[in-house]
Amino acid sequence: MCRKLVTFAQNFCFCAMDTILSFNSYIEKSIVDNWDKDSLTDYKGTTLQFHDVARKIEKYHILFESCDIHKGDKIAICGRNSANWAVAFLATVTYGAVAVPILHEFTAEQIHNIVNHSEAKILFAGDIITTQINPDKMPNLEGIIYLPYRSPILSRNERFSYAIEHINEIFGKKYPKYFGKEHIHYYQDQPDELAMINYTSGTTGFSKGVMLSYEALWSNLDFIMNALGPHLKKGSPVLNILPMAHMYGLMVEFLFEFCFGNHIYFLTRLPSPSIIAQAFHDIKPAVIIAVPLIIEKIIRRKVLPVFQTNKIKLLLNMPIVNKKVKESICEKVRDLFGGNLYEIIVGGAGLNKEVEDFLTSINFPITIGYGTTETAPLITFANWEDFVAGSCGKPVKNMEVKILSPDPENIPGEIITHGLNVMKGYYKNKTATQKALVDNWFHTGDLGTMDKEGNLFIKGRIKNMLLGADGQNIYPEEIEDKLNSMAMVNESLVIQKGDKLVGLVNPNLEEAQSLGFSEEDLQNIMEQYRKQLNSVLPSFCKISRIQLHNEEFEKTPKRSIKRYLYKDML
Repeated sequence: MCRKLVTFAQNFCFCAMDTILSFNSYIEKSIVDNWDKDSLTDYKGTTLQFHDVARKIEKYHILFESCDIHKGDKIAICGRNSANWAVAFLATVTYGAVAVPILHEFTAEQIHNIVNHSEAKILFAGDIITTQINPDKMPNLEGIIYLPYRSPILSRNERFSYAIEHINEIFGKKYPKYFGKEHIHYYQDQPDELAMINYTSGTTGFSKGVMLSYEALWSNLDFIMNALGPHLKKGSPVLNILPMAHMYGLMVEFLFEFCFGNHIYFLTRLPSPSIIAQAFHDIKPAVIIAVPLIIEKIIRRKVLPVFQTNKIKLLLNMPIVNKKVKESICEKVRDLFGGNLYEIIVGGAGLNKEVEDFLTSINFPITIGYGTTETAPLITFANWEDFVAGSCGKPVKNMEVKILSPDPENIPGEIITHGLNVMKGYYKNKTATQKALVDNWFHTGDLGTMDKEGNLFIKGRIKNMLLGADGQNIYPEEIEDKLNSMAMVNESLVIQKGDKLVGLVNPNLEEAQSLGFSEEDLQNIMEQYRKQLNSVLPSFCKISRIQLHNEEFEKTPKRSIKRYLYKDML
């Protein structure tokens, strides 16, 4: 069958190399322009101003030189988000070395494997990580640096040991009078040079090293600066929640804010709903970058029970007061997020339809973007004023998007993309690279449709798609979204057993117990949900039964369910 292609591009062009600014020039300019302003703060901890960051970067550059680190050598960073983590990353890329961020939630074995596979020469390790890793399992490292205090955990290089012990003395000799703006001259990167190797945390259980060029970082940063910059005031407070070892958190939640001149607060601890809510109240962020789970929990627990009462519903159906009621609700929801918000940007997965419909109905400033690690990360985006409900925006600047489908507006097909944001390939994995990059088009593995205006609608992962008994395509994410909207359902997973579909449901046991429901009661409620759900589902994707799963589903660091763990559990 001939496949019709719908193609959309946003200002797409391969610019001449001399017209592309260096990525590091953004970092350099921000430090110089904001020299005496607050830059990085560990929430309820110390604050670094931009000149403090510059001084720390310079000291790390001295250490790198002493350890014979050359341009293009790999430096790994593993730990919880913090000001020190941020400085280590900035020091690495501005030196011309290749940064290898590692998710702190990886196991010790995974960390060892990534350090060895990437051929990293130095590892920056956070406090928890240092108690888990075994230096003997990483024989090629020249040294391990303890992130909080720049003290060595391991040194296999005498010059490196000396430099760490005498860093202030060496720095003083290099800058005997003072250290100022005029001393800030960072490595001038070339577009095609390798800047990062970012190891994926996908749901398949296998990590691949995504090679990202300075050009890909620059292109993402340039787009965000132009998309969000006009709506934010320089110096605005922002809260960093997502792991910076993941591209979404690194690019959109840290690098943009730093280069724009915002004051970044790092949560530095497990982001529980109560801690996040308190941080929103204290910091009053100008923009919030989040995954769906964070927003959904706040809305479900603190908003929907209050504003979906019969009284409120009655008022919303009265044309005379409808607008004022919505404005009042919207303002109260904004207050939950600090009250100083331009917009919330959700990424990593789609927002639950019930939650999205509620927020858009009150004109709340929320938008959903789409991207991958392999595109550093952006593919599509639209600010909330232009956001079309149910979509994830339009192709970003310098990116082209196609849907491989006979009818891209109505029949889901694979999303493929091409442009400056796309990776160079997978590190030391030619087979995976050739499979993912075909004629310079990146095959995302995601399914979607696209309307005539270029708005992209995600339908699910190709790997997650199930085949019905009569050959129909079943998208479990769409069924799960409906299940997740039902009372006392925390999250769900639809899996296939033979020719039957089974819904695994993680119930809200706390809510059930407060209502006096036993497990038998819960099972009966789920059976009613099953019948209710099946009444609106096509015949080929009806649920045969719902099984309670009392533990939270295991997730990747970006909060996607590790589906592969549950395929064979029934």
